[in-house]
Amino acid sequence: MDTFRSKIIPVTSILAGVVVLWYVFAVILNAPFQRDLDARANATPGAAEFIGKTLSQPKPTLPAPHQVAVNFFENTFLRGVTSNRSLVYNAWVTLSSTLLGFAFGTALGIVIAVGIVHVTTLERSLMPWIIASQTIPILAVAPMIIVVLAAIGITGLIPKALISTYLSFFPVAVGMVKGLRSPELMHLDLMHTYNASASQTFWKLRVPASVPFLFTSMKVAVAASLVGAIVGELPTGAVAGIGAKLLAGAYYSQTIDIWSALVAGSIVAALLVMVVGIAGRLVDRAMGGRPV
Repeated sequence: MDTFRSKIIPVTSILAGVVVLWYVFAVILNAPFQRDLDARANATPGAAEFIGKTLSQPKPTLPAPHQVAVNFFENTFLRGVTSNRSLVYNAWVTLSSTLLGFAFGTALGIVIAVGIVHVTTLERSLMPWIIASQTIPILAVAPMIIVVLAAIGITGLIPKALISTYLSFFPVAVGMVKGLRSPELMHLDLMHTYNASASQTFWKLRVPASVPFLFTSMKVAVAASLVGAIVGELPTGAVAGIGAKLLAGAYYSQTIDIWSALVAGSIVAALLVMVVGIAGRLVDRAMGGRPV
């Protein structure tokens, strides 16, 4: 009952409020085009009929929630998973580059963090450049990566994965640096008292202490990796993937398809974050951690 009151009720209330506002703005934004249609047809609908028309346009400025829900259901459950219009198929295409980029980004972030913690010169020379790299818009970086790799014959999954790597390594590196430096001074002194070597201190103290920080940063990284994969599909002219669905919807003014693809991307991101969170809890439990 406490969980229901503290989690389910607030989330449901916020979701209901968002849906109500969504309907309100759908009516407001779709109204000008509907008035133009009615004027051309010499129609004078009543208020209720007019609102109904604004919420049922085939190419609305802002689709209504029920239009997006119907489109999402049709393209997820009523189409074959191998169909180019299937959101499951397109989500899988994007997910494959997301996971590869996330793996690359996590590995790179951990390596950079270990180097920064153990080599003071790297912290002073490398860390400012890492931070500066995140100020460059990914929309500017993605085409350059695609063009350069295509010039040397590398196309397909790898370029999109590298764009995901670019976005995902930073939170892992920052979180891991914080985690590796989280042991208290008295714990480090205790390791020195036991005459522990630098490698023993690293593996027996710093790494276990960094695990909670690592998985927290990985939640951010996996979501950023998905964004990178979607952005990477835009300049490549991809024919499959969530980014490709967004492009196709923009070209043909299929706003309902665009919003449906966005919902699919949000669901994929939520599932990825949830999987990383579950993995973090399992690792913490395996290391002897106790639930709070």
